[in-house]
Amino acid sequence: MLEAPSLHAIAAMAVTIAMFVAFARGQYREEIVSLVTIAVIGVGLYFAPLPGTRPTDGLALAFAGFGHSALITICALMIMGRGLVVTGALDPFAAVLEKVFRINGQAGLLVALLLAFFLSMFVNDTPVMVLLIPIVVAIAAKGLMPSSKVLMPLNTAVLLGGMSTTIGTSTNILVVSIADDLGMAPIGVFQFTPLVIVAGAVALPYLWLVMPRMLRDNSAAPQTGARIFHTRLRGGDAVGASDRIPEGITFHTPVGAGHEHLHISGTHAAIEEAARALRGELAPVWIVERIRRQSKESGADIVAVEMTVTADSRLVGRTLASSGIADLYGVAVIGIHRPGLPVEAGEGNPVIREGDVLLAIGIDEDLGSFARSDGLLRLEGARELPRRSKALLAGAIMLGAIATASIGLPWFSGGAYAPIKLPIAISALAGAILMFVTGCVQFDRVGRALSAKVIVLIAASLAIGRVIDASGAAAWLGEALSLGLGYLPPALVLAAIMLFVTILTNFASNATAATIGTPIAFNIASQLGLPPEPLVLAVLFGCNLCYATPIAYQTNLLIMSEGGYDFRDYVRAGAPLAALMVMVLSVLLVLWYGL
Repeated sequence: MLEAPSLHAIAAMAVTIAMFVAFARGQYREEIVSLVTIAVIGVGLYFAPLPGTRPTDGLALAFAGFGHSALITICALMIMGRGLVVTGALDPFAAVLEKVFRINGQAGLLVALLLAFFLSMFVNDTPVMVLLIPIVVAIAAKGLMPSSKVLMPLNTAVLLGGMSTTIGTSTNILVVSIADDLGMAPIGVFQFTPLVIVAGAVALPYLWLVMPRMLRDNSAAPQTGARIFHTRLRGGDAVGASDRIPEGITFHTPVGAGHEHLHISGTHAAIEEAARALRGELAPVWIVERIRRQSKESGADIVAVEMTVTADSRLVGRTLASSGIADLYGVAVIGIHRPGLPVEAGEGNPVIREGDVLLAIGIDEDLGSFARSDGLLRLEGARELPRRSKALLAGAIMLGAIATASIGLPWFSGGAYAPIKLPIAISALAGAILMFVTGCVQFDRVGRALSAKVIVLIAASLAIGRVIDASGAAAWLGEALSLGLGYLPPALVLAAIMLFVTILTNFASNATAATIGTPIAFNIASQLGLPPEPLVLAVLFGCNLCYATPIAYQTNLLIMSEGGYDFRDYVRAGAPLAALMVMVLSVLLVLWYGL
């Protein structure tokens, strides 16, 4: 006979449901709901402590998420991702994928999904997603496809791929380990891979064609009046380089031998990309080298700023060559935009007029001095230029962090090769520290890599998971499930176990779902005379169907700020796929094991 749940268990389930409803309704911001949830748990357990605990233990449970290793891991991964972005370390990979997206956006998305699926079969889900996020963001910045339309399908493909081997995720290892301790025959690394590949073939059309249509477009409004800057490209060679010239670049100087400087025009991003592709400079080499040297010595970032020339500026009537800007302020003007009137074709050194917009690069302090002294109005939209000199270093740090967590540190013990795998929390934290120490990420800019909403949401989800476990709510739900399944046929028993674990993993945690679900599945198999392996695999699969809420898995939270998602996006786009996968995987397990 099933006993009634304790008051603490009832309260834990009520708080979980209330948080889900508040998130789904979207009336209040996620961080507000998260903070209220933490407060309710803390205050409730202070005045009504769990059995055998003190009032202060409840406060520690409620707020422990802010110091939890999962939160530290996600923050460290965000910092390393920021390092890859600001150094441009992933630009070559982004460029390859960008070419596919330029040919056809849908083809690019399909290639990205397949890459994510197969890569996560052998490498832990989190490092794979950390590598892919900056690449997707770079592609989205080019206007090829909104990041919100790509990140969630990509994240789901990673989760599906990670489900296909016992080493794909730490949750898979946990389920297999618990089953092994219970006396079940060992499960091979690729024993259930064919089932997941078939299920992935069913899920792929949804990820590719349906899910992007269900997600909001988070791209910025198109700039109908995007400024076109005219500049001189020094030392660039465009002969025979038509395949390397970016879109949106216009040549005003005939392309051919004998031209030391090429007069080109395009948007800010386009002229910078043209300079890289054609190996030229947009300003005299001496001032560019001086700015880079000063940036390295001072540790300050190089910034690109747009400035409008006002009527009282001393620059009016002068040319860039006669203005002395570089000598006086140590900044370089790399382009001129003339509203309404184009700079004359071939005019390599135009006279500056009132209303012109200058695109200048330099250290922020020098740019401020330039604007104040020469009567310029600084416009919005300043951005840091990538520190490309540290791109290889940032890439090496990221690969090292991933390798030590997935492959392990090279180590020989007793004459045999026995690599030591570091926990992802340790390798990620070490990588983030190295990013700071080497200057790949400036310490005072770390706030740009982190999201307060994600941090508070993680803390709240960890608190919910712990209180569901500590209050006995999860154990009671598992007991109720085991009592009710004895009257169902084997196929429905298997499907019910997977559905139960799927729901639990989306509101508690993968570890909680695995810890509770695996013994229940093993015991039910013994009671009903069924083989334990398909039921344990139902638990393993259910633990990985964690894309219906952002709190279900750490990669869901990693993409939340970059994709501009809210709680409802995960429910709307992820819940239907979770339900589909429960049905498909249940049928496959029934057919595979002849239940």
